[in-house]
Amino acid sequence: PGRQRSPPASPQAWQRSPPQSLALPGGTGAGAPCEALSRLRSRRRCAAGMRSRARAFSAAMRLCGRCLRVGRRRRFRLAWRAQQLWHYGHLCLRSLLYNSFTNSDVVLDSLFEPIYWLVDHVTRWFGVVFVALVVVLTSSIVAIVYICLLPLILRSYPPGWICWHLGYGHWNLLMILFHYYMAISTPPGHPPQAKSSTVAVSICRKCISPKPARTHHCSICSRCVLKMDHHCPWLNNCVGHYNHRYFFSFCLFMTMGCIYCGVSSWDMFREAYAAIETYYQTPPPAFSFRQRAFHKSIVYLWVLCR
Repeated sequence: PGRQRSPPASPQAWQRSPPQSLALPGGTGAGAPCEALSRLRSRRRCAAGMRSRARAFSAAMRLCGRCLRVGRRRRFRLAWRAQQLWHYGHLCLRSLLYNSFTNSDVVLDSLFEPIYWLVDHVTRWFGVVFVALVVVLTSSIVAIVYICLLPLILRSYPPGWICWHLGYGHWNLLMILFHYYMAISTPPGHPPQAKSSTVAVSICRKCISPKPARTHHCSICSRCVLKMDHHCPWLNNCVGHYNHRYFFSFCLFMTMGCIYCGVSSWDMFREAYAAIETYYQTPPPAFSFRQRAFHKSIVYLWVLCR
């Protein structure tokens, strides 16, 4: 009470002037609200375009970053895998080659192992061939002495020299045959395989068994040999404790026999060599087949015994 209410405006007044609440700031008149709305809409469209471009740019950057991270991961995984394989191979190699007895000698033996393997197998297979070659060569020399040298000695030498040649020649031949047979057939000697309480000097790395002093492993025979000297292909056997004297005696008597044949046939060798030189003269000398065979046999005997 005491306050008076203003009368309501007429509809004509509302038509003439719009309410002030619909009027936007910065504009006057009827065109101001549309202009403001268009500017607002354009601003919103620009903001929406900027946000879409920003989203697209951020998505592209995330995609590029993800690709780069994947590439780095792949390269890192490949390098890591290669490093792991290298370490694994190095570990396997060291585990296979590890030996508490490894030193420079073992390394050199390992490097020359293919050559040793080739020599061992060739020597093993050709041992029989070398023995047959010794038998054939020695038999040929003995045949030439009996066919060519001995008849000449019996015809031209005095009785004392004939007896000496017959005695010494046959004795030397028997010594050669006996010691060669014994060197081939006698085992060189091997360490005992039975268990014993005797303390061994060392352990063989090939056959993993105790071996006494001066015992060595023969890779051709695949056994340890007592007092091993070497594996002789001309005997097809190792030279060891039990057959060393036979081998030495065979070499000694074979040398003495070669010297005997060379000295005894020296004069005949000179004559035969001079006769062979005349084969190529013009006209050639009239030598029979037997004479030519005699000359060549004497030269062959002297050269082989030389």
